[in-house]
Formats: sequence, structure tokens, C-alpha cells
Amino acid sequence: QVQLVESGGGLVQAGGSLRLSCAASGRTFSNNAMGWFRQAPGKEREFVAGITWSGGNTRYADSVQGRFTISRDNAKNTVYLQMNSLKVEDTAVYYCAADSRRAFPGTARASYDYWGQGTQVTVSS
Repeated sequence: QVQLVESGGGLVQAGGSLRLSCAASGRTFSNNAMGWFRQAPGKEREFVAGITWSGGNTRYADSVQGRFTISRDNAKNTVYLQMNSLKVEDTAVYYCAADSRRAFPGTARASYDYWGQGTQVTVSS
């Protein structure tokens, strides 16, 4: 049974930082793209960041470019999202996702076939 388990969410003041982790179990995703999405109340789930299997290529949503950094440790089957300079509008449930079919991360939800349960990130003003 494949599981993606996120951790590291919480409450932080604007301007602060958080680091999310996503640990995969049940299979290895070392040859696959992984990504982070988020969903704010009343909004669609949106792409935040993605990373290739090697970690050599990343892509980001314009809204987080320069503030967030995605990385991965294939030996630990874990992907991370370092979030700096957080803004109130970053408040959302953050989801980890894995694409079992491709090595390069897509930005569409349909590109990913495994999802975590989500972790809440709340940024206060």
C-alpha cells in the first residue's frame, strides 16, 4: 500500500518560515517526479512546486518563486518544501503528490496519481 505522509505544517506569523516533509512508503519514487500542491478554503487545488526524480530540475508557481524551495532525498524517499517569507495568502492545506509515470513534474493535478492527506499551514498577520 502506497502512502505519502506530510508533516511540518502549523501556525506561523507573516514573514516566518516552515519546512514541510513528505515521506513515501510502499514503493520508491526515486525515478519519478514529485510535487506540492495547496488548497485554500473555497479555492481550487493549485500547483506550488515540482521536482524531477534526480532533483536536478525544479519548477514553481509564480506566486512562490523565490520564496519556496523544493528538494528531495531519494535515499529517504522523502521530499521537502522549505517555505520562507510566508504571506497570509499562503494559508492553505498543503498536499504532497507523486507521479508514477513521469520523471519531469507537471503542474496539473491530473499528472499525479498518488496524494498525501495534507497538512495545514496557517500564516497570521
